[in-house]
Amino acid sequence: MTGNARPASALDPAIAARLKRSADGLVPAIAQQYDTGEVLMLGWMDDEALHRTLTTGRCTYWSRSRSEYWVKGDTSGHVQLVKSVALDCDADTLLVKVDQTGPACHTGTRTCFDSDQLPLGQ
Repeated sequence: MTGNARPASALDPAIAARLKRSADGLVPAIAQQYDTGEVLMLGWMDDEALHRTLTTGRCTYWSRSRSEYWVKGDTSGHVQLVKSVALDCDADTLLVKVDQTGPACHTGTRTCFDSDQLPLGQ
């Protein structure tokens, strides 16, 4: 698959009608550890990635850099088993509560948000 060409999706039309997507057809998806509330990472989903996530129980994202779908953990073994998926009040962001196996970040850390704390009050 090249460019931003993505296949038609089997996402439930009622869900698809509610989503507010970016200009490139994507919705940010925040992955959060279901039992601790720890924010793990942010990925991007289109309708098909969301459909796959809802139906397989594993997080599927759209890679903006590679222009392809990827299932979290297929390469690394660090899978995200989906516990719930929610839309925010504006229907423009997804919150995916998962049970994360191993690190969530591609750098090998548990979360993508643990290494670059910005100073407050500056």
